[in-house]
Amino acid sequence: MNPWPIAVPAVAAAAAGVAAWGAMAPGAQLFGPTVRRTGRGNTLALTFDDGPNPAITPRLLDLLEQHHARATFFLIGRFVRACPELVREITARSHLVGNHTDTHPNLIWLSSARIAEELERCGESIAEATGRVAQWMRPPYGFRGPHLQPVVRGQGYRGVVMWSVIAYDWKPQPSARLIARLRRVRGGDIVVLHDGDHRALGGARQHTVGALEFWLPRWRDAGLEFVTIDGVAGEVSASAPATRQGGKN
Repeated sequence: MNPWPIAVPAVAAAAAGVAAWGAMAPGAQLFGPTVRRTGRGNTLALTFDDGPNPAITPRLLDLLEQHHARATFFLIGRFVRACPELVREITARSHLVGNHTDTHPNLIWLSSARIAEELERCGESIAEATGRVAQWMRPPYGFRGPHLQPVVRGQGYRGVVMWSVIAYDWKPQPSARLIARLRRVRGGDIVVLHDGDHRALGGARQHTVGALEFWLPRWRDAGLEFVTIDGVAGEVSASAPATRQGGKN
């Protein structure tokens, strides 16, 4: 019996499985290093994707300020251009902003040139709104392929940020369901939440605010310090340049 007709498809299937894991698993490093934990057990990094959202982000900023919590907001470029004053408010309140691409595409299917364009347009919009250059990026859906890391390094970003806890809050739901899901948060986690909806401005994220109203004082009482991605230990800089000017090299 010739084993090749069986072995070759099996190897191909296994390789495809590994590639899919590397592209989608939050902890995978197959396509380059990522940041997914703070590195310190007494810290917690709250991150928010898909904003800014004028329907929710202002309420969220007030809540974070009430509990002396700093966070990182990964912003979509087209929403930054729609709400530049809200982006300025985020940074004025000592939060960090990062690049979540311009239109929130699945980067796995894009060429290096298209990925570069997505990051450049978003980065330029953030710089224009705030006068600051975003240093970190998060890929939409957490999906990344072999083209992403070279573009990230080439544009001078300090790294790609993933997460250790995801709240599955991108669909409207009772806050109680999200509160229960966030019980697994522990010190050292990077938590991904959503203050916006990548499909349109004004997404319903009241459940996220409600869950944080419950958890922020409890996390603080547990002795956790809220840090931005700039404040994490063991941050991934790779060989990226120390500074960047605007959205392009």
